[in-house]
Amino acid sequence: MNDAMRMNNSSSVEGRPEPAIAVRGLVKHFGDVRAVDGIDLEVPRGMIFAILGPNGAGKTTLMRMLATLASPDTGTASVMGHDLIAAPQKVRASIAMTGQFASLDEDLTGRENLLMLARLWGYRGRNAKERADELLAAFDLAEAAHKQVKAYSGGMRRKLDIAASLIVTPGVLFLDEPTTGLDPNARQGVWRMIRALAGSGVTILLTTQYLEEADQLAARIAVIDKGKKIAEGTSRELKAATGSGFLHVALVDPARLDDARALLETHLGTQVQRNPEGAQLSVMAGTPEAASQAIAALIAARIELADFSMGSPSLEEVFFALTDGSGRLGKTEGSDQ
Repeated sequence: MNDAMRMNNSSSVEGRPEPAIAVRGLVKHFGDVRAVDGIDLEVPRGMIFAILGPNGAGKTTLMRMLATLASPDTGTASVMGHDLIAAPQKVRASIAMTGQFASLDEDLTGRENLLMLARLWGYRGRNAKERADELLAAFDLAEAAHKQVKAYSGGMRRKLDIAASLIVTPGVLFLDEPTTGLDPNARQGVWRMIRALAGSGVTILLTTQYLEEADQLAARIAVIDKGKKIAEGTSRELKAATGSGFLHVALVDPARLDDARALLETHLGTQVQRNPEGAQLSVMAGTPEAASQAIAALIAARIELADFSMGSPSLEEVFFALTDGSGRLGKTEGSDQ
């Protein structure tokens, strides 16, 4: 990201840098349901901060409130020092938001889309063209500038969508599942752009269904479930807090997965996670002794093991454990209140 996109984030309160986002006791009801239930968050400036949670956990509702698209029932929040209720226009002037589906005119070229948006934001003549070309270059889209968006790949569309949200460089960028539906190569490309934005001083708050994405990108992660924040920390801190006693087993016969899962849950008293790739199960065993007893029970039940090991959990296993086994992320966020 070039110097033209770099920001000054020197605001401070009493000598301490003011956070980009500060949330205290935020609550939002939909009927009798508390979609967001007393959440506290503080996001320093220039940080990539991820919010994880099952579908319906309240991730999108929280983001919509912070973007002034929904009003909280109680609690307080500020973005770039501006209160959501007292100064919503100042909040909106300091943020940008992009969702999981590109909001672009497919019949226009990439450059035409950016030119149109630049003019809507008040750029005129040469300035609008320079801003569009600057963003196309920054997002490696210069060679595709004169192609219609309908001819773009998924990764190119997503990068153009993010570029469009940066016509006026925001203090905070809200990314709601920015790489949903992209292939691994395109996802890596978007990750590079997100890192570059954070390096330029933009604070990024993202939700994602890809746990690897949070693990790779976010300096801090908050896990929310049923509207409540149930954990927060770095990826390493969350893994350490969950413990190192995770038992991983791989079965020879996938047909015995249900039997093995039921047996492990009975012996260890906790939910077992199934790896979608292969006949593999993971479970919090706690101690080597408990893991040994569980393995012995599998062998006694004539469940043949291809491999087994014990070690630290992945972020997905942490997420699964924190949400009591209910937290496997879905493929869409449309139902998330």
